[in-house]
Amino acid sequence: MRMIFGLVLLVGIALAGGAVYLAKGQIGQYKNAIARAEAAKSQIVPTQKIFVVNRALKYGEKLSKDDVRIVDFPIAALPDGHFTELTAIFPETTDEQRVILRPIEKDEALLSVKVSKPGEDAGLTSRLERGMRAFAISVDVSSGVSGFLRPGDRVDIYWTGRSGNGQNRLEVTKLIQSTISLIAVDQSSGEVEGARIARTVTVAVTPNQVASLAQAQSTGRLSLSLVGAGDDIVIANNIEVNQQDLLGIVKETKAPAAAAEKVCTIRTRRGAEVVSIPIPCTN
Repeated sequence: MRMIFGLVLLVGIALAGGAVYLAKGQIGQYKNAIARAEAAKSQIVPTQKIFVVNRALKYGEKLSKDDVRIVDFPIAALPDGHFTELTAIFPETTDEQRVILRPIEKDEALLSVKVSKPGEDAGLTSRLERGMRAFAISVDVSSGVSGFLRPGDRVDIYWTGRSGNGQNRLEVTKLIQSTISLIAVDQSSGEVEGARIARTVTVAVTPNQVASLAQAQSTGRLSLSLVGAGDDIVIANNIEVNQQDLLGIVKETKAPAAAAEKVCTIRTRRGAEVVSIPIPCTN
């Protein structure tokens, strides 16, 4: 009887130990699973729902509800001017549509700077920032970068004319405005297909720059130099080249004339004749 009791006790202890071992392994698996879940949760990027466009939209197109959809967008990379509500894009108080002001690619965030206000025209006035003015510059194949200018490009503006007075009057080329934004080429403020020779370009400048450009255009010839898309180097407006600088001519300076020797004399009368006699100068 005692042998049976002892055998049952041993079996019970073995079963209890096995149960503890299994429970310990299960608990370890649970802990590992929880750790993996926490690690995955820490890698999740916080997002916010904003509206993007369903297709590529060009300048001048009307924006409709079918052109937009809402997606999750990383909060850390939210662009300024995004839309989070459909009513903000299409107000219920009006049926007027928005117009595309700048090209938008498929799946790109819809931004307020790229669409007009409801019912607003997509003309040049909608592309001018507060305090800025539109000014037209006449160009040709040589002064307009051979037809490669597009709305949205930035240019440096050079003036060529005569400067100085009299014999010092020289032909001069000078940088007068730097990194000026183009808002239209000829009559187009949208996308321009292919290279074409423009006759006028329209720039966005301050009223003071308008006065400077108007004076420069009436007294000489303006030329444009295209600025690279990623170029953020500030250029000082003191770049100037004249004919002598271009040809390497050094202006001759006349040597100062030698001072005339001072002569002192006295006059004396010899009979009816007055004679000048040189004497040493005392001072």
